[in-house]
Amino acid sequence: MHADGALLSSVCSGSLLLAESGLLNGHEATAHWAYRDMFQRNFPEITFRNESVLCLAAETDRIVTAGGVSAWHDLTVYLIARFCGYKTAIETAKVFLISGHSEGQSPYSVMTRPMESSDGPISECQLWIADNYATTNPVEKMVERSGLNPRTFSRRFRAATGFTPIEYVQALRVEEAKQMLETAQQKGDDVGSAVGYDDPASFRRVFKRGTGMSPAAYRKKFQRISQIASAEN
Repeated sequence: MHADGALLSSVCSGSLLLAESGLLNGHEATAHWAYRDMFQRNFPEITFRNESVLCLAAETDRIVTAGGVSAWHDLTVYLIARFCGYKTAIETAKVFLISGHSEGQSPYSVMTRPMESSDGPISECQLWIADNYATTNPVEKMVERSGLNPRTFSRRFRAATGFTPIEYVQALRVEEAKQMLETAQQKGDDVGSAVGYDDPASFRRVFKRGTGMSPAAYRKKFQRISQIASAEN
């Protein structure tokens, strides 16, 4: 169908079918954020955009991919605009109360932490940092615990986890901060301090890089979802 001129689109895990076909080779694509590692492991010739709700990078080659399952809303509006015009897309969005996901997938993603049992020093450091992510100089302390030189530690840590040591620490801190913002009432700066950032500006910068939203915006969005869930129960 694609060879005959059809536009191909996918939502969520559907991108895996397109990836397996080879049509995405050399392109950027998205799917549900949880498939990031699978894409990187099995389809290295595809650039996976886990932060994107709608990836139009391959649009000129008639391929459009969408993120998690509810991203079909965004895909639908895009397709209506493309084939029926912008005005019709807006009218449809109004009728069906479709607002889209302008903030992307990043706010919804959850850190996956593969444990490398075959590399003892790295595995032990993963266990230790899970309870000590707020400590000062965490990477330096992990290096000391591992007994490895910094360069070897960094190489083995990345091979085991897919993260550099500092990326791993930052991701752990952001995950904890997200949970605190969803349920607690501390000020954003206090949350930052609790997860290891004495400088509020640094915390906000790292948090936004990891989620695509400021701490305040994240709290507003997900506390509202929490309130709706509580009301349902």
